[in-house]
Amino acid sequence: MTWIYVLDLFGTMVFAISGVLTAIDNKFDPVGSIIIGAVTAIGGGTLRDVLIGETPVGWMKDLNYIYAITIAVILSYIFKGGILKLKKSMFLFDTVGIGLFTILGLQKTLGVGLSIPVALLMGVVSAVFGGVIRDVLTNRVPLIFRSEIYATACLAGGIVFVGFSYSTLHPNLAMGISMLTVMVIRYLAIKNNWSMSQQ
Repeated sequence: MTWIYVLDLFGTMVFAISGVLTAIDNKFDPVGSIIIGAVTAIGGGTLRDVLIGETPVGWMKDLNYIYAITIAVILSYIFKGGILKLKKSMFLFDTVGIGLFTILGLQKTLGVGLSIPVALLMGVVSAVFGGVIRDVLTNRVPLIFRSEIYATACLAGGIVFVGFSYSTLHPNLAMGISMLTVMVIRYLAIKNNWSMSQQ
């Protein structure tokens, strides 16, 4: 069990919590909340795997992802108030998640022999499309379609990782720096109210 795998499961759980809380706020019943939590957590990775022809998709071959989502659902219902008070921490966890999922998605796509531009796109898909599905199902405008910097941060981190692939830097260090790039851009964008809007 590597640190990447542990972070992947943790990111899955945090994304699932995000989805469940959104569903609860929209007055979904428990079954609906479970569905929203699951698609938020694994929707992006599922779409990526289907598009690159890697089936069965990743979470179907490892029940730990199902367990992570189940734990997230339970925590969301039992500790909803406490989790909402940790909103800033949840933002931090979410930012770690998109950084991790971007690089993992990019790596997996390169691993099946697809081109770098496609891999960069699949990295973004891995990171953000679970949230897109969540927002569509809960009748909200998806975050990546707003002016807020989100997918752009993922793309920047992916480009940094591709650049490091041509260097002698240790792969784990390259991954860490690339993830940090996504996180820093996303954090600064929120803190300084950066956007892609032309206004």
